Amino acid sequence: MLKKIIRKRTLNIRKLKFDSKYKINFIDLLEILKQEKIQKGIIGGYYPVNYEIDDLDILKKFEKKKYKVSLPLIKKNNNLDFYLWPSNDYLKINKYGIPEPNKKKLVYPDVLLVPIVAFDYRKFRLGYGGGYYDRYIARLKKIKNFLSIGLAFDFQKVKKIKVNKFDEKLDIIITNKKIYKKWELFF
Repeated sequence: MLKKIIRKRTLNIRKLKFDSKYKINFIDLLEILKQEKIQKGIIGGYYPVNYEIDDLDILKKFEKKKYKVSLPLIKKNNNLDFYLWPSNDYLKINKYGIPEPNKKKLVYPDVLLVPIVAFDYRKFRLGYGGGYYDRYIARLKKIKNFLSIGLAFDFQKVKKIKVNKFDEKLDIIITNKKIYKKWELFF
């Protein structure tokens, strides 16, 4: 199935099924970081829009655990950079209506929380089509080792996403119902 058809269908389903009570279990995230031996560092999150899984509470909990928190800032040519964001700091609204941090301190996350439109059993994700996260993940891989964790509702899982050479696989996907780990295949 074409990406644009999957994207449109899944976004419609997400809007219809969205319920703010569906959450990602923070304890599960902490356990994953413990298993990956990431006891401190920088968490890259996102500001949830368009019925995405809300990670703001998660980011605040990480901040309380002494992790540094960062959010993306959209740049030219569909690129992202991440900047530190203390949760009490104000955000500015970008051209897409998404709140972003002020450019203060550029960082490279140790853990990257990634929003998802749809995902498949291989842990490939579909976003909104701009390639922002695929481009960032590819660039970050050249800079450091990090853990990429996709956040989604379980109903966003699809059979298979057709990928190209620019699509980046995530390490782990966490939904409101299940954790899909690095090497685990699921159907």
